[in-house]
Amino acid sequence: MITVNGKQIQLTSEMSVADYLEQNNYQINRIAVEMNEEILPKYSYSETMLKDGDRLEVVTFVGGG
Repeated sequence: MITVNGKQIQLTSEMSVADYLEQNNYQINRIAVEMNEEILPKYSYSETMLKDGDRLEVVTFVGGG
C-alpha cells in the first residue's frame, strides 16, 4: 500500500511513478512529485519503482492571475 496526497492506495501490480501518474491521468508537464519527503526529478519518474510504504505528494500547477 502507498499513500498519495494523504489517501491510501493499494497497488494491483508493480509499477513506476510514471506508470502510476499516467494511469491516474496526471499531466506530467503540470505537476511536481514529492516522494518520501524529497522532490523527485521528472527524469527519474520512469525508473523509480513504487514500493509498499511509499508516500507521494503530487502537486498540480494552476495558472491564473
